[in-house]
Amino acid sequence: MERSIVITGGAGFIGSHVVRLFVNKYPEYNIINLDKLTYAGNLANLKDVEGKPNYKFVKMDICDFDAFYKLMQDEKVDGIIHLAAESHVDRSIKDPFTFARTNVMGTLSLLQAAKLYWESLPEKYEGKRFYHISTDEVYGALKMNHPEGITPPFTTTASSSEHHLAYGDDFFYETTKYTPHSPYSASKAGSDHFVRAFHDTYGMPTIVTNCSNNYGPYQFPEKLIPLFIN
Repeated sequence: MERSIVITGGAGFIGSHVVRLFVNKYPEYNIINLDKLTYAGNLANLKDVEGKPNYKFVKMDICDFDAFYKLMQDEKVDGIIHLAAESHVDRSIKDPFTFARTNVMGTLSLLQAAKLYWESLPEKYEGKRFYHISTDEVYGALKMNHPEGITPPFTTTASSSEHHLAYGDDFFYETTKYTPHSPYSASKAGSDHFVRAFHDTYGMPTIVTNCSNNYGPYQFPEKLIPLFIN
């Protein structure tokens, strides 16, 4: 079955891998890479797929509601994988407005355009989906079992449970309370809430997933792992 999938932020680090996967795995799908091409976007990441017949690149700002709504109509979009975001904590501290605009208002623009287009179809939301990529930073930081800094006197035979007493043994869950601590995480938390609100209010099929310290090929060098490597 032929489908049209928009992948926002497809010229970025994670997005380029997702685009490549979909282009190669689903030759019957139309894969639309939508990216504003900011400093972190690089079409050279996708040289190996740019000539594929099921791949198309569209330069666009996700905050441009009219342009994206027209794209939804023209391409008959069935699904959106939303990776486009401002994602650097230090940059968000210096310029929180840009992060709020892109991450919150940009996500809302996509959601509203998708809602208006999909609700105009006879089948409405059947076979449609909005997949939102978020971050574990919306949850804040895990609490330490010894927040005062006391470290048990480990021995060479210390068990793993003894180590956990010092360094924590908890996890984030889907039910974990949101506790963003930076403008970046606050903007992503806001976008998460809008995605869930469109599901609860309008019945839009949505998914929210939370990434944690991704690293690998094509990652921008300002991030932690490539920064240490370089």
